[in-house]
Formats: sequence, C-alpha cells, structure tokens
Amino acid sequence: MVITGKISLQTKGHCDIIDITSQVEQEVAGAKINSGTVTVFVTGSTAGVTTIEFEPGLLSDFKAMWERNVPQNVPYDHDRRWGDGNGYSHVRAALLGASLVVPFNDKKLALGTWQQIVLVDFDNRPRSRQIIVQIMGE
Repeated sequence: MVITGKISLQTKGHCDIIDITSQVEQEVAGAKINSGTVTVFVTGSTAGVTTIEFEPGLLSDFKAMWERNVPQNVPYDHDRRWGDGNGYSHVRAALLGASLVVPFNDKKLALGTWQQIVLVDFDNRPRSRQIIVQIMGE
C-alpha cells in the first residue's frame, strides 16, 4: 500500500533549518500502514532534507559549514544568467539532496535518540515549501 501526504511550511530562507520530525510522525501515525518506509521529499531546487541533532550549537555549526563550502558571496553563473542572487542556494540544495527515506515499525520511526528530520531552506528569501510524505508498507 502507498499513501501520500503533504506538509506545508513557511520558511525564512537563508539556511533556515526546521525540525519536521513531529509532522512526519503524525503522517505515519495516521496511515493505515504498520511497518514500512516513509519518503520525505521537498519540492523545489533551493531546499533539502536530512537528519541532524536539532540543537543550537550543531545548527550553528551546520550553517557555518555551508558558508565555508558553498559561500554566498562568490560569482555563480546561475546569478549571471537569471540575476536572482541564489546560485549558491541551488548548489547547496543539490549537495544536501531533496529526499530522505526512513524505515518505521509499529508506526514508530527508526530514528536515533538525537536524530531529527529537518528541512533546510537555502534560498535567499522566505518561501512557502511543500514537502511530500510518501508512506509505503503493510
């Protein structure tokens, strides 16, 4: 069986990191599936999904890592073509990835104690984000 849901969020952009674990858990809890996998997929090309320990120190480290590795203030061909200044956002999102698959059993996500599911919005402005949650199993 396959069940598809959606989570809608408003983000701040600029490496906004939002814990969506509880929303994913709610989708799984409401599904008529006991065990399987849940795929979390963000639509758009300037955001990504991953797991992280959602605590202030690590969130700061994570944001700083992106600035070191894919800085905002260097030239991007995308910006020259479109003039929107978010070339770095596209590169960051491509590196992080748009989806994540998490197994679950007895309607409980198989996450570690300090592991949360997060949406990271890299764009250079606030956005309305749609996250597709597809649950498969039996």
